[in-house]
Amino acid sequence: MKQFIAVYFLLISLYSNAQIRLPKLISDGLILQRETPLKVWGWASANEDIKLVFDGKTFHTKANAKGDWSIKLPAHVQGGPFELDFTASNVVKVKDVWFGDVWLCSGQSNMELMMERVKDKYPTVVANANNPKIRQFTVPDVYDFNEKRNDFVGGQWVSVNPKTIYSFSAVAYFFANELYHKYQIPIGIINAALGGSPIQAWISEESLKQFPTHYEEGLKFRDKNLIEQIEASNRKINADWYGLLNKSDEGLKNNWYSTKLDDENWGKMEIPNYWSDVDATIKTGSVWFRKNFDLSNSQAKQTARLFLGRIVDADSVFINDKFIGTTSYQYPPRKYQIPSGVLKEKGNTISVRIINSLGKGGFVSDKPYQLIFPDDTVSLKGTWKYKVGTQVQSIAEQTTIRWKPMGLYNAMIAPLTNFTIKGALWYQGESNTDNPEDYNKLLPTLIKDWRNQWKQGSFPFLYVQLANYLEKKEQPSESNWAVLRQAQLESLSEPNTGMAVIADLGEWNDIHPHNKEDVGKRLALLAKKMAYHENKLAFSGPIIRAAQLKNNQIILSFTEVGGGLIAKNGQELAHFSVAGEDKKFIWAKAKIKGNKVVVWSDDVKTPSYVRYGWADNPEKANLYNKTMLPASPFEIKVEK
Repeated sequence: MKQFIAVYFLLISLYSNAQIRLPKLISDGLILQRETPLKVWGWASANEDIKLVFDGKTFHTKANAKGDWSIKLPAHVQGGPFELDFTASNVVKVKDVWFGDVWLCSGQSNMELMMERVKDKYPTVVANANNPKIRQFTVPDVYDFNEKRNDFVGGQWVSVNPKTIYSFSAVAYFFANELYHKYQIPIGIINAALGGSPIQAWISEESLKQFPTHYEEGLKFRDKNLIEQIEASNRKINADWYGLLNKSDEGLKNNWYSTKLDDENWGKMEIPNYWSDVDATIKTGSVWFRKNFDLSNSQAKQTARLFLGRIVDADSVFINDKFIGTTSYQYPPRKYQIPSGVLKEKGNTISVRIINSLGKGGFVSDKPYQLIFPDDTVSLKGTWKYKVGTQVQSIAEQTTIRWKPMGLYNAMIAPLTNFTIKGALWYQGESNTDNPEDYNKLLPTLIKDWRNQWKQGSFPFLYVQLANYLEKKEQPSESNWAVLRQAQLESLSEPNTGMAVIADLGEWNDIHPHNKEDVGKRLALLAKKMAYHENKLAFSGPIIRAAQLKNNQIILSFTEVGGGLIAKNGQELAHFSVAGEDKKFIWAKAKIKGNKVVVWSDDVKTPSYVRYGWADNPEKANLYNKTMLPASPFEIKVEK
């Protein structure tokens, strides 16, 4: 009997192993790259015969000794729908398959950021998003330091409509939509991005060996015990910090959100503000804020939306004793729905508990703080009352494992490399600004690495230069953000690359600027030139080419002048600076002369360097071409 059972389970095991299994990418709704030979692949039992019927043709192959198999498909024109019918010991059908163009969209949070985050900026776009020929496959956020994975743990192709649009990468959607309306070609987006990730996490082990520090760090995380120890430590740090915070918070103990609370002796603060800017004695911990407000009779009867700008770090919001909502970290805009029956005409009270674990806590300025009714808004800026709930030492530093070198490549990129693509979009760099010096080597390495892994030659690699961010400086100064932009600029030396300049699209107080439409459209311009060969198209703003000294003036030459150079809004050119060999930069004057820019300063007789837009936030930089595309910030050595 035992022998029978053993044989039975062996047969069951052999049968189950014989089942064709396809990668998650090759699934219903699939978009395949048009007009190029490609392959489909999967797994079965060793040496199993595989048959594929597609578009009236039959293809045969046999799995190898490991069970791996692939079938080459000839180039196919755009169109669909088709069906892929695989047969071995089982039958697998992949339906609703289209041929079009497939773009890999990768990077960190500004690529990952979904339309959900910007739906209030683009309500018409969201409402009208209904195109079954624009589809997205979202790669699960997973890491692996030990090996290149051959498949994802999940994922499916989703076509865009008013319900699904919220999960689409905003940049990728605007890019795809622009291309579709221009060429009427189905567009597949592979969204493989992860917030906060540095570039070294996306490079393969082979290529990362050029950077010993990053490579050795990645190797450390092959130790499962180390990962478990770090995860346990992170959990303990958070549990201890928040446990102490909540246990000692007087506001929690005494219901400081209550409308019955006597807050007569609370302090006063103008909101928006950071509390340490008002009272330097308040550090990290929790601070409670309250404000009373009245409404009209009609407003009090309506539902409303509450906008509380951005808050550093976490908030919990109450109105008239009712919990309205919470956000656990600083980046998302605070937007809460207030249900019917919560508001009243007189004597409304809003209470906000803010938790800050590191740095400055409070309300970020230059953001909307208001109640929004269908036909009206009520400002909540102005004087609020506040009181410290508790003060706790800043939280201890923690390790984010999934950002470590090579981990994201192995789990989120390697499974894609069998899949033919049109090109890649890359929006990343913010997480490398703390140490930008090697980015001018890391980005070209990533470009070469991916092209080598795909074995598709020099497919178009289009990337986004960092946006303007942080407070503007009145005088020329050093900037890690500018250094990284320069590295991105220099990476254009790699063949078939394009860079979308967006130093005019950022927000000084938000690392995630909401204008994703223009970012997508500028990337689409690059694609139209490099992937769709519209050779007469002005696709980029001015790119610095040379700087020559003539009579103590610097003559700057550019490529991509787009019909001519202009100063935006007719103002004088701004944000140029010059320096001698000492690299002590001062502001300089500049004027356009034909397709060149002349730069000079009476205080630097023999200039050796010139910079443009060299700042975290080059707000006043205004050199454009006549197609209204901005010039890239730069530093260049002067030829004498």
